[in-house]
This record gives sequence, structure tokens and C-alpha cells, in this order.
Amino acid sequence: MSKNQSHYFMRQLKKLRLNYQIMLSNTYLLTMVPLIKRYRAMRTLQAQDPEHVHYISFSRNFGKEAALYAGLQAATGDYVAVMDVDLQDPPALLPEMIQGIEVEGYDCVGTRRTTRVWRTTRSFILR
Repeated sequence: MSKNQSHYFMRQLKKLRLNYQIMLSNTYLLTMVPLIKRYRAMRTLQAQDPEHVHYISFSRNFGKEAALYAGLQAATGDYVAVMDVDLQDPPALLPEMIQGIEVEGYDCVGTRRTTRVWRTTRSFILR
């Protein structure tokens, strides 16, 4: 997550006035961002907001599924939103998703991209 992405993400969450927890995981995937830079970025984010931001760092690449599972195991909230680092699912959609659960009575909510532009449409499943 770039510095700009992380600042945007944190601003969006604070605007929502939700009680939240962020679990970051480092899958050690080979990417353009060097491993040490990703680790430092996670530590920096956690240092800025230790109450809400936590991270899991693996000793080697166990894959995305293992990282996701570890994050879900460590989560302590009533709801969990899974988001990739590219912020394809914008945090601004979270209030609408929570409304789908709390007001409209859905068990699970999700989004899917309907265009290549940054617009998404909500789709609700599992009444």
C-alpha cells in the first residue's frame, strides 16, 4: 500500500465514525515493492494508530489464502471486510454494506465491479 493509499484509507475510515480494526498481512509475494519497504510501511501504519492497526508478517510466502485466514482468525470485530491493497473496493462503501446487514437483514454483503471505472454496484447475498 503506497503512502497516499494508506492515508486515503485511514481518512475514509475516520470519516465513517466506525469502531474499526485493520489487520494487515504481508504475504511475501514477489512484487515490485521490496519486502523491507512493505514491512516498514506496515510498521509505520501501526505506529500511527496502534489501537486500530495491527499486522501479521509471515516468515515466507504461504500464499494469499493463508494471509487472509490469519487475518480473519485475528479479527475481533462483529463484521469483517476483506480488502486488497489496491483499494478496488473503496472504504466509502462500508456504511452501505453495514446498512445491508443491520437494516435490510442480510447475513453477508459484497460488492462487484460493473465497469472498469471506479464505480461499483452493491450486490447482496444470503438473506
